[in-house]
Amino acid sequence: MPRVLVGLGGLLSDPSVCVIKDGRIAAAIEQAKVSRSDRPGAFPDEAFNLALQVAGIDADEIGCLAVARPFATGAESQAQLALRARFSQSEIVVVEHHHAHAAAAYYLSGFQEGAALSIDRAGDFRSAVLFRAQGNELTPVRELYFPDSLGDLYNRVTDLLGFEPRADEHKVQWLSASGEPACLEAFRKILHRAQPAWPKMDRSYFDADHLTQGGFSARFYEETGLRSKEPLTPKEKADLASSLQAAIEETVIATLASAESVSIGGGLALNALLIRALEQRFTKVFVQPVAGNAGTSLGAVLYAWHNFYREKARVPFETLCLGPAYSAEEIKKVVENCKLRFRFLLTEGELIDQAIRALNDNKIVAWMQGRMEFGPRALGNRSILASPLNPFSTENLNVYIKHRESFRKFAASVPEEVASEYFEAGPSARYLATVARVKPAHRETFSAALLGRDLIRVHTVRQEANPLYHSLLTAAGASTGLPVLYNTSFNLFGDPLVCTPRDAVRSFYSSGIDALFAGSFYLEK
Repeated sequence: MPRVLVGLGGLLSDPSVCVIKDGRIAAAIEQAKVSRSDRPGAFPDEAFNLALQVAGIDADEIGCLAVARPFATGAESQAQLALRARFSQSEIVVVEHHHAHAAAAYYLSGFQEGAALSIDRAGDFRSAVLFRAQGNELTPVRELYFPDSLGDLYNRVTDLLGFEPRADEHKVQWLSASGEPACLEAFRKILHRAQPAWPKMDRSYFDADHLTQGGFSARFYEETGLRSKEPLTPKEKADLASSLQAAIEETVIATLASAESVSIGGGLALNALLIRALEQRFTKVFVQPVAGNAGTSLGAVLYAWHNFYREKARVPFETLCLGPAYSAEEIKKVVENCKLRFRFLLTEGELIDQAIRALNDNKIVAWMQGRMEFGPRALGNRSILASPLNPFSTENLNVYIKHRESFRKFAASVPEEVASEYFEAGPSARYLATVARVKPAHRETFSAALLGRDLIRVHTVRQEANPLYHSLLTAAGASTGLPVLYNTSFNLFGDPLVCTPRDAVRSFYSSGIDALFAGSFYLEK
């Protein structure tokens, strides 16, 4: 077994690099967060170099390079030869796309058996694979072939609703919380074609000559009661999104049948409302928090660990804060080069006290601390924070800072040990991968963040996983009686999550954020 294994994934869409060193995940970084641009098909040099730096290794120490397919826009043989030339001393292991998704989910779940499902739009010509998981073995049970694809249907509805397909699907799930499933029966027919469980798409609901608005046919409009070529009303949009969401949840649950333990990965597993539905149906559920293509770098290296090298011990999974951290000297250099006034906070206690004062003054706070998160969600190290007691938090966060739709709500971060006082949350709330129900006594307090009547995005914070953020939440509770802060990702205008101090300063001064805490440095406008 080599000491260092490196995984590459998402090379055609959302490339990332993961490093396992001495049996532990030492680094995991997405290319877009480092380069601030997207170069599909190119080797993720910036993320690769930074991941090796974070892990404290050199390239010649890599014993195994695990690559998730697909990994080339042209002939894969040429890409394989290029990798062999670049990593001549390394074993190269190529891992099928859905195996990588399933491996990232199951091998980190802690489960010893159950069902593992990889489900997305399409990968290696398949849109879903159901695996039987036993010990460290993943055995394919059934496959769904593109264009039979739940992800593709989600893309089509995203387009019909006026959003950007293959980019804005998350907007559809949040919009669904405010609607009613008025068109559910039509989506059931589309997905199942008279079959009760495994999907089989009825293509008569699509029109290949209709290249806009999802490509739906006259039959779709007839059975949903919508008007072709006419703008949808806000209620029709919400009901359409709700109908799709309900149909997707029913279908995925039926696909998993009678399993007790479920591990799920793939792009569709980023749907937090779907994960809540699974948590309500199955005894044990683990969702791969980095469920999209970026997570296949993690899955590829885990698959090589257990299947190529036959390692029986599981790799520990303790945190998603697997990116770079920046020293006080590095942050100081940036703020001084930018000619910015700042205050250096000498102790952690002073840092937290100043942050609580800012939040209690109804300020919106950018919080950049420790190692950057891996994946699309901010878990307290690259976050924008506000107090739920701030009466202007919704307007300030959504309208003036994030510039996004009002139905896209922010999350509520809460210490794990007191979360049950306010919310009914499943275990996936640890990674912001599910939604929770607000307890009746607190619905008014969190009304600005509610999805529909009583659902909310919740992030439960363990002290051992993020001690500084946990201390901030605890201090908020001591100051106001409410140990909860609203949390949204520290990024603007569709950019990736901030990575460096320079990224943080640029976003801070390009927005309506009031204060920035970058390490021990405090900046305000």
